[in-house]
Amino acid sequence: MNNNKTTNSPLSNCAHAFCDDALSDYDAVELTRLLRSKAISPKEIIEASIARAQHVNPQINGIETHCFEKVLAEPYTLGTGFFSGVPTFIKDNTPVRGLPTQHGSDTINAKPEKQHGAYAQQYLDQGFRVLGKSTLPEFGFNASTEPSHKRPTHNPWNTDYSAGASSGGSAALVAAGVVPIAHANDGGGSIRIPAACCGLIGLKPTRGRHIESTQAKSLPIKIVSEGIVSRSVRDTAYFHAEAEKYYRNTKLPLIGLVEGPNTKRLRIGVITDSITGYATDNKTRQTVEETATLLQSMGHNVEDMPILINPSFSEDFTLYWSMLAFMTKKTGKLTMDLSFNSSKLDGLTIGLGKLFKKNFHKAPQFLYRLKQSYNDYAEAFKHYDIILSPVLAHTTPKLGHISPSVPFDELLDRLSRYACFTPWANAAGGPAMSLPMGKTDTNLPVSIHLMAGHGQERTLLELAFEIEQAQPWRKINAI
Repeated sequence: MNNNKTTNSPLSNCAHAFCDDALSDYDAVELTRLLRSKAISPKEIIEASIARAQHVNPQINGIETHCFEKVLAEPYTLGTGFFSGVPTFIKDNTPVRGLPTQHGSDTINAKPEKQHGAYAQQYLDQGFRVLGKSTLPEFGFNASTEPSHKRPTHNPWNTDYSAGASSGGSAALVAAGVVPIAHANDGGGSIRIPAACCGLIGLKPTRGRHIESTQAKSLPIKIVSEGIVSRSVRDTAYFHAEAEKYYRNTKLPLIGLVEGPNTKRLRIGVITDSITGYATDNKTRQTVEETATLLQSMGHNVEDMPILINPSFSEDFTLYWSMLAFMTKKTGKLTMDLSFNSSKLDGLTIGLGKLFKKNFHKAPQFLYRLKQSYNDYAEAFKHYDIILSPVLAHTTPKLGHISPSVPFDELLDRLSRYACFTPWANAAGGPAMSLPMGKTDTNLPVSIHLMAGHGQERTLLELAFEIEQAQPWRKINAI
């Protein structure tokens, strides 16, 4: 029986596609079990996912481009990868053979790619069936998926609100039940922020954990990490264990397959306000404090900790961010696509480029300090196993609040007040994770942020399993 019906209530404006079909509300690991046991067929899975996408995407707009017809015409056979037969979407800043790569921007008129990018190959060799590309803001620079040239991506929990960014399309599609797992990447919070907004699990791995994209390799400071967003800790754990079989960075500790909590009690430091000087809002602070109390009740050693980040970090990261925008404008034809037309850049990218141009002389100093953040981060984890903080300084904003159409100075101020906890792990290269632990009066998730020492994804996953068992995540199809 297929009761595919988008939920839409006056209170929540909720839009999802969960129904009584082959996908149900299974996570990806459960789907692999059902596929192997032949309880469901690969054809049923793909057809159900495409039907869900066609049904709910008009409300959430998480799909940049799709290849439904091609996938439906392919043989419905299972391969050797662990996730063989599981449908997914790839973020549209990652090359996938046969699909264009637009980077969320109107500046590009890309042709279909001739081959997979290096990371896409690592991802797809796990057996996923790609249904298309997911949306992102222009070049991933914004914290909300609101391209200036088209409709924004809406949050499935409440469609008046942002789905976060830059992996906002992937997060919206997973939260709405179109697929159980989708590709994401993170250069300043772009896995963790949309996961937080959409009530998902978002793990940014340690720098170098996975194969890097060509663009990520070229960065002066390699802030970008690849990964996924999912609805269960189990999916995230299995994904990273399987990815490690394809590529293993021997300089990092092996993650291996994490299947549950560890009995070891951890030293957990708590930070509730950021170094920007902007206070965390009450609902977010309450969620972090309640999580700290929960962790303490489990026997972990939890205490408030000082902020151990260089006071210049916020400005340094902003200038690095602006340098990337400036470089994009100047070298887009070489680094993005030959069709790149800088006259079509949105207001945020233009404003960031101008900001760097005014401050280019500071580059040697801010690059040096950002590189030193690796040592500051490592020093902090001599005293703690985990640092608990907000993901974002205030709850998810309505669409338009941080749109690229907002005047640049005002937009930059709003972004500084919002996305101020996640960048430290990017600059320092450490692993960090968002988990959904609370909710607002408007039905939106409120998430917490966990950071661990370099290479300690296993510790994050073990703790996440423990938290998930103690306080299971809300289900969008149960509200």
